[in-house]
Amino acid sequence: MEVKATAKYVRISPRKARQAVDLIRGKMAAEAINTLKFLPNKSARIVGNVVKSAMANAENNLNLDIDSLVISQAYVNQGPTMKRVRPRAMGRAFLIRKRSSHITVAVSDTREGR
Repeated sequence: MEVKATAKYVRISPRKARQAVDLIRGKMAAEAINTLKFLPNKSARIVGNVVKSAMANAENNLNLDIDSLVISQAYVNQGPTMKRVRPRAMGRAFLIRKRSSHITVAVSDTREGR
């Protein structure tokens, strides 16, 4: 059975969040949490929280064993971009894009196979 968890409108660029997500795809859930714990990125902490949420959903909603969970899907989509203006020389303006992400992690029981 596959269980999902999603974090929407996270204030980190999708490109940076994908670096952490690419490391954990296909791993056991406990191993993925351990991997993310030692990464120095901001995105690792956020993705770790989504993985923990997916594990909690599997345990509480479907009574699955959290030791046998595998990360079956993990992806990051682009959320809305906030646009800000920075003043530049000679009256010009420079557009600053503050990007956001939607992070989705799905875990499944290993009995189904990978």
